[in-house]
Amino acid sequence: MPRTFVQTMESPNHTNLDPSVFFLLGIPGLEQFHLWLSLPVCCLSTATVVGNITILVVVATEPALHKPVYLFLCMLSTIDLAASFSTVPKLLAILWCAAGHISASACLAQMFFIHAFCMMESTVLLAMAFDRYVAICHPLRYATILTDTIIARIGVVAMVRGSMLMLPCPFLIGRLSFCQSHVIPHTYCEHMAVVKLACGDTRPNRVYGLTAALLVIGVDLFCIGLSYVFIARSVLRLSSHEARSKALGTCGSHVCVILISYTPALFSFFTHRFGHHVPLHIHILLANVYLLFPPALNPIVYGVKTKEIREKVVRVFQRGQGIGVKVPE
Repeated sequence: MPRTFVQTMESPNHTNLDPSVFFLLGIPGLEQFHLWLSLPVCCLSTATVVGNITILVVVATEPALHKPVYLFLCMLSTIDLAASFSTVPKLLAILWCAAGHISASACLAQMFFIHAFCMMESTVLLAMAFDRYVAICHPLRYATILTDTIIARIGVVAMVRGSMLMLPCPFLIGRLSFCQSHVIPHTYCEHMAVVKLACGDTRPNRVYGLTAALLVIGVDLFCIGLSYVFIARSVLRLSSHEARSKALGTCGSHVCVILISYTPALFSFFTHRFGHHVPLHIHILLANVYLLFPPALNPIVYGVKTKEIREKVVRVFQRGQGIGVKVPE
């Protein structure tokens, strides 16, 4: 008799597992390289923690950086840290010790938080695009439009939107029966990877997952693209080449972060749903690139391309030494 998600039958390959425990297999086909793959994972997770905490400390301790664009950057860093803590510990346990056991409730919780944080990050990226639009197209109204209250409301909207869109997924999965295997061929409890193990009708899960992804990625990318169309139109109207270069320069960091975040997300999304001939380990590697690279690279991009952050980072780290260093422009 088929059992529900929390009463899954034992896998023939893991007969000692409790029926309520799932097993994350890691990266099928690359098991012999798991230990080596843990090295870049460690490097990326270390960069994520150090980089994003640095951003948070620098912005919090420097009143000159208490501006909308940097407050949105703090939101992005907080989400990246939370998403990393939801993924990396279990990922390293799998790569180091093949410790893929995870309870059904923990699997659902991990699924919820990972996908919800990704949706929150997309909302913040959209807010950052709106920030650049207002700063370039309506500079005189910038301070009156993006007030502290509005920024706080945007943060709340990001959290509520990500949580509410992801909330139905655990309940939809909870109604499914898993009558064959509870071995998940993945490094984390990815929504579709779990759904594919179920018996019976999974169309509601697939339809809702696709709809939620399109509502987030599709709508946000469209709005971000539209904002940059208006930005480009305003910049081209400027008579001075120097003014045009300066205006576009303020968007450079955000454009880089968008490319870093959405490119692996789109590759993972389309290969998972339409790349039926793509090897499974490629699917999983792309999914991990999507989760690991943006949180590690986002603070580096803003630290390198934003003069204010470069200067404040150097000042914070050298304040105790009493050394003044001029940061090159």
